[in-house]
Amino acid sequence: MKPSSLPLNAATGIVLSLMLALPAATRAQDSFGSTPRPPQQQPPPQPGPPPQPQQPQWPAPAQPGYGPATGSGPSPANASQEALDLGVAPTAQLHVGAMHGPTPNAIPGGRLVTTPELAQLLRDANAQALVFDVLGGPKQLPNAIAAVPASQPGNFQDQTQQQFGQFLQQATQGRKDRPMVFYCQSTQCWMSYNAALRAINLGYTRVLWYRGGIEAWEQAGLPLGNAGYAPGRQ
Repeated sequence: MKPSSLPLNAATGIVLSLMLALPAATRAQDSFGSTPRPPQQQPPPQPGPPPQPQQPQWPAPAQPGYGPATGSGPSPANASQEALDLGVAPTAQLHVGAMHGPTPNAIPGGRLVTTPELAQLLRDANAQALVFDVLGGPKQLPNAIAAVPASQPGNFQDQTQQQFGQFLQQATQGRKDRPMVFYCQSTQCWMSYNAALRAINLGYTRVLWYRGGIEAWEQAGLPLGNAGYAPGRQ
């Protein structure tokens, strides 16, 4: 039978059969009339290095314990005020009378130490410097040892001197060359001057008189410590 003589229903059935035999990818078309390409196989993602946790950026630490918040350290101008000549001559004798008043800018047998020098000294753990608080007020330098009685007038053979000798023997563990710093209120305070003279007359060779005292230390923005400790005192 010729195809043209086939009934319409039979011809339609043959066409449908041929279409069903074609692959599905060939039959499918997108909206623009083009045959879509088969989907490309994507390679599996390669594992990369694990993400590193971001480290927090901390500010650089300041020098522990010393220097104001700006980190600039004690001002040289303040140090020059501590060494200012107030017109009082140095004396090797214990001061008698009022303990408040202008002081010399030198001490026989010892050395005047300024705030920048003292701050540097206390940073050096190998120096093993001892600091003695001769004022006895509510504020002290760090790790200061209370030594108020050493400020007493008198002479270098009195009972105060004998007791102070025993006190320093224990504090220094018998080392005459150990650096010792004596301070009180300010350049207007004789108390630490007397204590330093007593230590010098006991044979100690590295006696430092901190003339600026607690006032200069605070003005430089340096930290304060707790109440002083006296060797042998509980």
